[in-house]
Amino acid sequence: MDTKNAALAFKALAQPTRFAAFRRLVAAGPEGLAAGDLAAALDVPHNTLSAHLAVLRRAGLAAARDRGRTRRYAIDAAGMRALTRFLMADCCGGRPEICAPAGALFEPIPSNGDRR
Repeated sequence: MDTKNAALAFKALAQPTRFAAFRRLVAAGPEGLAAGDLAAALDVPHNTLSAHLAVLRRAGLAAARDRGRTRRYAIDAAGMRALTRFLMADCCGGRPEICAPAGALFEPIPSNGDRR
């Protein structure tokens, strides 16, 4: 991640509806949410939400996949980790032991879906 991409991600999250959608996707986990369910939860018209989700996708913060006739959205975990790493790169003046609890952010989620 570089400064330009980090700024793009922050710009995407700076809009309240996109930030709310992103938070819902984070809470939903890897399965994500159907676009219609997300639109209903946020009380946003489908076409408006679609535009917001496109911005999050371009920023590397969300991903979409089709399941039959339904499009599901989830966070782009790699993009979120890259943004977090970018923010933490200079943390604690180069002394990572001070920021040790933040290291848990970089541990992969176990493949069986269990969370720590």
